[in-house]
Amino acid sequence: MKYINFPEDRQFDIVCLGRIAVDLNPVPEEGFKPLKDVKRFEKYIGGSTVNTAIGVNRHGLSVGLMAKISDDQFGDFALDFLNNEKNIDTSQIKRAKNGEKIGLTFTEMLAENESNILMYRNKIADLSIDTDDISYDYIKKSKAILISGTALAESPSRDAVLKAVILAKKAGCKIIFDIDFRNYNWKNYDEIAIYYSIVASNADIIMGSREEFDLTEKLITDKKFTDQESANYWFKKGAEILVIKHGKEGSKAFTKNGESYSIKPFPVKSRKGFGGGDGYASGFLYALFNDYEMIECLEIASAEASMMVRSNNCSEDLPNTQEVKKFIEETKKEYGEFVARGDIND
Repeated sequence: MKYINFPEDRQFDIVCLGRIAVDLNPVPEEGFKPLKDVKRFEKYIGGSTVNTAIGVNRHGLSVGLMAKISDDQFGDFALDFLNNEKNIDTSQIKRAKNGEKIGLTFTEMLAENESNILMYRNKIADLSIDTDDISYDYIKKSKAILISGTALAESPSRDAVLKAVILAKKAGCKIIFDIDFRNYNWKNYDEIAIYYSIVASNADIIMGSREEFDLTEKLITDKKFTDQESANYWFKKGAEILVIKHGKEGSKAFTKNGESYSIKPFPVKSRKGFGGGDGYASGFLYALFNDYEMIECLEIASAEASMMVRSNNCSEDLPNTQEVKKFIEETKKEYGEFVARGDIND
């Protein structure tokens, strides 16, 4: 079913704007332990924006990236990885010119249900993208642009994002806002609410956790919205689809025609407590672009999220469509047809 009308006959399905980083994760043999005790790590490309780009590309969507990376071997590593992926255009990935470095993210895996990240994000390359790096000619080649909330944390990246939003509107390009809150580089919560709400007010699709919506709505309401109240508010602003995630409880999708849907996580043995969001976005957007029923969009998203929390990385193991559908089939065979179906509470 078609829930949103993307423009036709464009080179890209999605252009993603935001963070490219390098993840350093403990090798599986390290087991679960504090980060200070880990001796061996595996290196992966990371960052929610690039992970989502890789994920939707593996489902067959054509993808472009607008980003900035460091002019060093970590930047080389990231660019080489992306150039080895099929149908990801890297022509708009620029090199930082003033010594800015690509972000490094260390993962701490303490237990199946407990993990943390340690980010190094001072003088960071991804936040040095500026308005000169944003091309209208590039944006108008795409059906949709995906904006990561992390890219709003400070200027000049913040200005680049707002320019991209304006140009996307001009080009008739749908705007997907992945709120993607990271508590780095922001000055205060009012600042977060201001810039998140500006982009959300212009977005056609908004995706985030309940906590991320609360941050976005902090200056809008004196009390926290329920999921339905959030949907009502952002639909009045022009959004067409909202996805609100509740962690282990599951997630909900709301459509502008007044319908809502919910899904629970697929049961897996977790390696880490994050990375699922990028898989979720990848699966959801693939299904949405291919006119799946909304409950199927959520099911594919939830399944891919579960597949990624059991993985030791957030990028390299992102599955293709056949792998996700096989996982769903096998899980349903073990746990029952409606293993992930059912209502969840706000």
